[in-house]
Amino acid sequence: MEDLKTTVVEEQVNTEVAEDVVMVKSNVVLKKKPVYDFLKRFADILISVIALTCGLPFFIIIALVIMIDDFGNPFFMQERIGKDGKAFQMFKFRTMFMHADEMKVDLMAENEYDSVHFKMSNDPRITRVGKFLRKTSLDELPQILNVLLGHMTIIGPRPFVRVEQNQLPSDRLLVKPGLSCYWQITDTVKMSNEDQLELDYKYIRNRSIGTDIKIIWDTVMLILKGSNI
Repeated sequence: MEDLKTTVVEEQVNTEVAEDVVMVKSNVVLKKKPVYDFLKRFADILISVIALTCGLPFFIIIALVIMIDDFGNPFFMQERIGKDGKAFQMFKFRTMFMHADEMKVDLMAENEYDSVHFKMSNDPRITRVGKFLRKTSLDELPQILNVLLGHMTIIGPRPFVRVEQNQLPSDRLLVKPGLSCYWQITDTVKMSNEDQLELDYKYIRNRSIGTDIKIIWDTVMLILKGSNI
């Protein structure tokens, strides 16, 4: 056994390495899975290239509809915190009125989550087109570009903005963030920080090709039912 120190989000996490297992002395055990990691990255690139190529006309139509409904940049970019605490710009279709972030402070009391994640029903900042995009999860499509660039993966814990991630343990950043994961396919309304974190840890511990396929399937089923993940 040899003690190592791994830097995660500007803090040191003590680790012990034993063959194919990296044991993190916190809330989760991270196993080395080089074959899985290779296949996962290969699938990310293949799926994202196909999706971006085939979906380009559809992306253009969505962008035009957003601009007609509320003129301005149809895309929304926001800094999120990814694997090992590295920041990146996450892409989405804009679903809110321009300058909607300025209204968020006044709406914080309406947060329906008992966590750092902000969400409320009938959010007045959301446009008419935005409501449809969110209901169908089409607003998330531009994140496929984040997957291609390697910032994100198809399945993994969702990335938070810096102010939210600073309130959470850094060990949830041991793997790449994804488009969907366990707590997106669970009833997340009023889910506590502890419940969300446990689902993130569950994925980190049990991540596998089979697990990813199951989460993808469950995510697609939720979208087809009109649930906003």
